[in-house]
Amino acid sequence: MRIIGGQFRGLTLAPVGEGDTKAHLRPTSDRVREAIFNLLVNGGYGDPVTGARVLDLFAGTGALGIEALSRGAARVTFVDDGVAARALLRRNIELTRSMGTTDVWRRDATRMGPNRGTGFDLVFLDPPYHKGLGEAALTSCVDGGWLAPAALIVWEEGTTPLAPAGFDLLDQRSYGDTTVTILRAPE
Repeated sequence: MRIIGGQFRGLTLAPVGEGDTKAHLRPTSDRVREAIFNLLVNGGYGDPVTGARVLDLFAGTGALGIEALSRGAARVTFVDDGVAARALLRRNIELTRSMGTTDVWRRDATRMGPNRGTGFDLVFLDPPYHKGLGEAALTSCVDGGWLAPAALIVWEEGTTPLAPAGFDLLDQRSYGDTTVTILRAPE
């Protein structure tokens, strides 16, 4: 895995191999990550990355959030409750020297609780496939006030996900066994 664009372009991230199924690590491929950021930049959403507060749920290795940092995001909060994932994530943060613009939270993304700060502008949602965890996490974020008005949600899933009421479906594409859905949160 490597960073595709921005200031960290070409940087190789900590190796995971083919992923760790026991730890539910299934890194987003470089190809899919590149497609996601091309959709964000060229999808008519303005520039949703530069200066954004980003929430990376089920962060795993943190590749999506680190890609956003590389492309100008102001701050990224990574959420994962896996020990192996957080170890890889911390290693990748060290590789990019981005400790000052990142937070790593050990938390179940399906039970976020109340947000005591400002809502996030851009949310990456990459749960283990076919378990309904994405729906639960997004509902938890809505209930807890984690989303800024009109936030963009980029959701990777193995099937077409069901978005909560009030979200606008902006785009949906399939890349092999991955479906990428882009949603807009309610104003």
